[in-house]
Amino acid sequence: MKSGFLFVKVLGLTALLALPLGAPLRAEDAGASEVRATISGQIEAMRQDDGAKAYSFAAPSIHLMFPNADAFMAMVKGGYAPVYHPRQFQFADLAAVDGKLVQNVEITAADGTAWVAQYILARQSDNSLKIEGCKLVQRPGLGA
Repeated sequence: MKSGFLFVKVLGLTALLALPLGAPLRAEDAGASEVRATISGQIEAMRQDDGAKAYSFAAPSIHLMFPNADAFMAMVKGGYAPVYHPRQFQFADLAAVDGKLVQNVEITAADGTAWVAQYILARQSDNSLKIEGCKLVQRPGLGA
């Protein structure tokens, strides 16, 4: 993995639980539908191998690290297979942390393993909501 990666793959549920989530939000307070549409849009684009569309949901900070859709998709395929082609996913807790939105997504990977993806999103200067990173944690003892 490259240093400075915003996409951080962490093994062990305790690492996820140690992250401060901040105050839980009511869906209507956080714009949960927009958060979920952004994440779902990126996951669905990945399922269809539409790299350009998946890349469009990434924040400018991600674009700086991965200057094109091909580089971005290579990173996702190489280190984030559970979000690349998940068998299924569902949204869990949403919280605000330091001006960003943190959405937990429970994922069953194509191979049946269970994961939690913690997406970090932020409002951009054009008022769009973009994904700034994702921490992926395998849930021990669950899945295939």
